[in-house]
Amino acid sequence: MDLHFTVNQELCIQCGACIDDCPFHIIEMAPDYPELNPKRAHHCIRCQHCLAICPTGALSILGRRPEDSLPLPQTLPSSAQMTALIKGRRSVRRFLPEPLAPEVIDAMISTVANSPTAKNNRKCLFTVIDDPASMEVLRFETIEGLRRAVAARRLEKNQSYFRHVVSAWDQGRDIIFRHAPHLLMVSVPPEIATHDADTLIAMSYFELLATSMGIGTLWNALIHGALSIIDTDLYQRLGIPEDHTRGCALLFGRPAVQYHRTVQRDEAMINRVRLA
Repeated sequence: MDLHFTVNQELCIQCGACIDDCPFHIIEMAPDYPELNPKRAHHCIRCQHCLAICPTGALSILGRRPEDSLPLPQTLPSSAQMTALIKGRRSVRRFLPEPLAPEVIDAMISTVANSPTAKNNRKCLFTVIDDPASMEVLRFETIEGLRRAVAARRLEKNQSYFRHVVSAWDQGRDIIFRHAPHLLMVSVPPEIATHDADTLIAMSYFELLATSMGIGTLWNALIHGALSIIDTDLYQRLGIPEDHTRGCALLFGRPAVQYHRTVQRDEAMINRVRLA
């Protein structure tokens, strides 16, 4: 496995930060500059900690150039900005019909691809509908599938709400998809033990990034519930492998509503532990 690990000896100050921070101890001082330990290099999880921690930008791995990274901490938002972002995030249920530009969606997903996964497995599959016409097809086929389920009396007691979904649709109200122009699902293959954490972290990062860009989002478990009821496999139509996790979806698009302040719900249930 060629990790394309290089050290610019003119920039390296031999501080050993890359050695100390490597999670699997694959870097060593040999003898004057950092090098990979050939007996341990196969343990590399490609986390790029060594690239990120080098104070002088002397180290490159996986062919990544330090100068192509964002500099820290000067590009980070302030704590006040993060507080406003978290408190100001709202579940949006009214969307403008105009779609986002494809390049905007691509940039958002590329950013969210940096969200943490267990052991840096990076196996998240981002399934996105960026075409409003495809959203219309998904909406129509979902509702018609629910209509057939209602007519055939196939709904369980805890699924009775979907009768209301169908009747609301016939009255011009889209309770499930909220007329959103876009949809995102994140899934991972079955060999990933942390599938719930990996997918939910990625979606949470996407939601906060979207909020910072003036884009509305809505966590939606109804979509999963509806697709599990209908008699056609829309997951297959969406290109999501059958063995992948299937959970919440995120609707997103430009909001048709503007909020002017944060809500006030700072009460937290805290279990404060002192063992000493």
